[in-house]
Amino acid sequence: MKNAFAGWRYLWKSQDIRRKLLVTFLILVIYRLAANIPVPGVDSGVLKSVMTSATGSGFFAFLDLLSGGTVSNFSLLSMGVYPYITAQIIIQLLVPIFPALQRRMQEDQREGRKLQERWTYYLAVPMAALSAIGQINILNSYAASQQSGSQIVPFGFTADLWLPSLAILMTMVGGTMFAIWLGELISEYGIRGQGLSLIIFAGIVAKIPANFAALLRDKTNGWILVIAMLIVMVAVIFAIVYVQQGRRNVPVMYPGRRVGNRMSMPVKGTLPLMVNLAGMIPLIFASAILQFPTLVASWMLRSSNEGVLKFATGMRDIFSGQGNQAWVYWLLYFLFVVLLTFFYTDVMFTQQNYGENLKKMGAQIPGVTRGNPTQKYLTRVQRRITLPGALFLGLVAILPFLINLVLTAVKINTGASSSTLFLTTSSGLLIVVGVVRDTFMNIDAELKLHGYDEKLLVK
Repeated sequence: MKNAFAGWRYLWKSQDIRRKLLVTFLILVIYRLAANIPVPGVDSGVLKSVMTSATGSGFFAFLDLLSGGTVSNFSLLSMGVYPYITAQIIIQLLVPIFPALQRRMQEDQREGRKLQERWTYYLAVPMAALSAIGQINILNSYAASQQSGSQIVPFGFTADLWLPSLAILMTMVGGTMFAIWLGELISEYGIRGQGLSLIIFAGIVAKIPANFAALLRDKTNGWILVIAMLIVMVAVIFAIVYVQQGRRNVPVMYPGRRVGNRMSMPVKGTLPLMVNLAGMIPLIFASAILQFPTLVASWMLRSSNEGVLKFATGMRDIFSGQGNQAWVYWLLYFLFVVLLTFFYTDVMFTQQNYGENLKKMGAQIPGVTRGNPTQKYLTRVQRRITLPGALFLGLVAILPFLINLVLTAVKINTGASSSTLFLTTSSGLLIVVGVVRDTFMNIDAELKLHGYDEKLLVK
């Protein structure tokens, strides 16, 4: 403990690090203040009624989680940085499809990253527009089903509504780009490389106290739920840290160096392969895929055909994780997370091209031929160790549903607020633990860069 406090003392004494921390904190405060500004034209009464009944669904809970609770008040930042993350994933998945782009990434990684970032920004704008339209239509369809003819916000490209609808759309897209810009400012002037992660982190952490307060309002089971959530949080944090730190160290022989007329012996080393290389990406991407049927259903609900309306309502309820068929949504969510973990890991691992890189260094895995056979061997090992990581992510994704089943079995009532907290406890903690770990690693690197190494901290 004494050493830890000494570390913070040295941390604050460094003028450059102190400035970065203060800049990061100030930008996060600005983001949270902007998150309370609602979209123009929102009917707060209808919105409150809809969110009270729908927030417990997997769909709305995940949207509210990623946006840091801004969906609940339909803020201009209600999409958070989610469209940018989706665009980033799409661009990363498209790189292997286009050989010229993949070749450029391998030849000049710096220019390749700049090109990738530029196209990610270009794609984020239409993705934000589509997400805004989908979000408005889905919320309006819930409002109309609960209160006939009601709308959370007037929206539609008709002769009377096209101008306010365009203004609402531009406001929401602008809010998303503003959040992305704040994240980039943090990465540039604050804690390096942690901008977007800290934006999401701030939203999740800011939402947890309100969710605990909502649980405590339940006079019958409030304290039972709070204790259950604390136990789940500790268990989930332990599991996340254990899996995230999981490595498979593959032995590698590096060539010896020539020193004068002598040649040194080959050096034994290891190549660490991560159990969970994909991180939070599969959960986000699986959620994006499962949003598509809900978006289609929101358009079909405008039909005057009774059969189409019944089908669209059923599809909307299933893919929002509500009703007696909620298990269908959670089962699909689990399967998509597991499959996308393997897919995304394969894509990222192929881009790293360990086989060729080790060959250029003259290194070799004992018993494995250099080049393509090495890449195939490492890919086989990576897929094998990805299985427990994929199953872990799948369980994290459906943890809210499993906890609800357990609490229902023991006859403890769970409302919308508790379901949202369950999701924050599982998926949210996966982000929180990852961001905290990466942030401390960055700060530790900054301390060492400024001369405050571990020996100084111990003294």
